[in-house]
Amino acid sequence: MKVRKAVIPAAGLGTRFLPASKASPKEMATVVDKPSIQYVVEEAVRAGLDDVLIVTGRGKAAIEDHFDRAFELEATLRAKGKDDLLALVRQVSDLAQVHTVRQPEPLGLGHAVGMARQHVGGEPFAVLLPDDLIGEEETLLADLIGAAERHQAHVVATMRVRGEQLSAYGVAAVDPEPVEPGLYRMRDLVEKPDPDQAPSDLAVIGRYVLQPAVFDSIARTRPDARGEVQLTDALKAGLGACPVLALAFDGTRYDTGDKADYLRATVELAVARDDLGPGFRAFLTRFAAALDRGEDRG
Repeated sequence: MKVRKAVIPAAGLGTRFLPASKASPKEMATVVDKPSIQYVVEEAVRAGLDDVLIVTGRGKAAIEDHFDRAFELEATLRAKGKDDLLALVRQVSDLAQVHTVRQPEPLGLGHAVGMARQHVGGEPFAVLLPDDLIGEEETLLADLIGAAERHQAHVVATMRVRGEQLSAYGVAAVDPEPVEPGLYRMRDLVEKPDPDQAPSDLAVIGRYVLQPAVFDSIARTRPDARGEVQLTDALKAGLGACPVLALAFDGTRYDTGDKADYLRATVELAVARDDLGPGFRAFLTRFAAALDRGEDRG
């Protein structure tokens, strides 16, 4: 079956971005001039998925409002003749068919994905974690979809990570021979291993295409010590019923849940913009030169 739907789990508490995320969803953090979750929805649409389910939670109403129509705002912009801004506002609500379902408690990524069962039905679907922004020029999601449709398997995105950074990821143990170039059959998945005990350098990142069999695996998966149902545990438990493939990705990715990477995303995306790039690049050049000279920027 064709992949037609995307699921975006966005019910997390965003503790890495406190205090900013105390009253405002971390997914609404602005990267240049758009909330980070809008980049993720746009990525799904570029890959041909125009049916998007966002799994929200308490305090996440701003996400729903962002993708909804804003009639009062539109009327004000129309009355003032601000047609360019009106087009921007309408573009957001017209991106895709955006649906929401509420996760009553933050009970883990696996539980959040399980909340999508009724909406997804018996179809394969994509999962996009909103902390991960993938470069607009990349075809990662389309490549995952293609692999899942060819092999009728779960397909997870991975990146090659070395050293101490491996301990921050789930790491895939894979067969040495690829199924296709850059695509490997997964034998196991080790969560946050010690770097010297990691089974490979393929770290799982926040893009998946899953077959509907994953829902039964999630339902059978016991909560971990923190009381959370993890998607990695569900995938491991279901390896016998549905194969899992790991796609190695080497393109542009930002982890906007990490403060340093969030700043890097903002700077690099701003520099790439035709309207902002030239002036901002000139500022950065002057700023870096002043730092090299030891000047006090305060």
